[in-house]
Amino acid sequence: MSRLLQRLLAGPSAYKKVTRIHSVPSRSIIDHSYSTHFMDFKRSSIPSNMKKLVATKLSPNFKEAVSLQTSPVPTPGDSDLLIRNRYVGINASDINYSAGRYDPSVTPPFDVGFEAVGEVVGLGLSASSRFTVGDTVAYMKAGAFAEFTVIPAKIAVPVPSARPEILSLLVSGATAHIALRRLGELKKGDTVLVTAAAGGTGQFAVQFAKMAGCHVVGTCSSDEKAGFLKTIGCDRPINYKTEDLAATLRREYPQGVDVVYESVGGSVFDIALNNLASRGRLIVIGFISGYQSASGLQPVRGTTIPAKLLQKSASVRGFFLPHFLSDYGESLQVMLELLNTGKLVCEVDNGERDEVGHFVGLESIFRAVEFMYAGKNLGKLVVELEPKNSSKL
Repeated sequence: MSRLLQRLLAGPSAYKKVTRIHSVPSRSIIDHSYSTHFMDFKRSSIPSNMKKLVATKLSPNFKEAVSLQTSPVPTPGDSDLLIRNRYVGINASDINYSAGRYDPSVTPPFDVGFEAVGEVVGLGLSASSRFTVGDTVAYMKAGAFAEFTVIPAKIAVPVPSARPEILSLLVSGATAHIALRRLGELKKGDTVLVTAAAGGTGQFAVQFAKMAGCHVVGTCSSDEKAGFLKTIGCDRPINYKTEDLAATLRREYPQGVDVVYESVGGSVFDIALNNLASRGRLIVIGFISGYQSASGLQPVRGTTIPAKLLQKSASVRGFFLPHFLSDYGESLQVMLELLNTGKLVCEVDNGERDEVGHFVGLESIFRAVEFMYAGKNLGKLVVELEPKNSSKL
């Protein structure tokens, strides 16, 4: 029975407006006419099957853990949207997810990928109060590495167009924005060290620290990346392939750094900790150097951490985005406004510098992950699933 009839039958007033309710045949809300109206994008048919990436075993080796499979295109429920994904974002933590490190209760097979932007091609009746077929939305939800994904309408973020730059904000940008605001306690004049500063999230940490009036130091692995960092406001890029990071920090910042935005782990974490200023704050947003190992970790000099923190009244603070979702909506709106007004750079890497070429299609996600772990990406890694000139549209 439809929700409309349920409301009409809810009280005596309903009988004053509707007569012979008992003669209305009962039927499912989702019938042929409904699906034709709500699941047809620009008069193109939605295929019955699609491709997606599925983790079939737990392993930090993404290519070993994940396989490309064919499955039926899902049907949206009453409050859901069916999205034809245009671009998907690659994150360092994709291999943590395929290794089962985030939720030990999840067992293979399970869908992978965290973020995408695309068009609404189908939706449920309740969802149609806010969205319509043809709308463009971005979202953050497990299972994004697929040609089509069903998502709750409540998590969809309306965007003007399916731009890959939007993807850089969903996880990478939000992590930097919220972590620095909530845990960094930035003050004008602070010295901020950003590790992997030319990466997907590092680029935003540099810019948000500069917006707060800080002096920014950023580590990177090439002169090309150092040049990029200068263009987004980094005061002192350090190419650790040609400069000794520890020696440079000791020499140029003898009083230490006030805030560290740290995503590398291992020896870089140790160097950052050793160079904290009095009452310094070290924010751990990841430790990519260890993700491909069996444990997911790289060794650090843990036995000395308590003494070092005590001596400087310093702190180490962990940040995991799902624990700060109450800040997410506001943060995303702020970043979208900065992007739309030209005040925020969202550098996207689509594989144009890869020897094989651009990352296009679900199959190229494997290559994009390898590209990231080789330290070759400049900015946010994005894979295009369906070119804009595709005949499907």
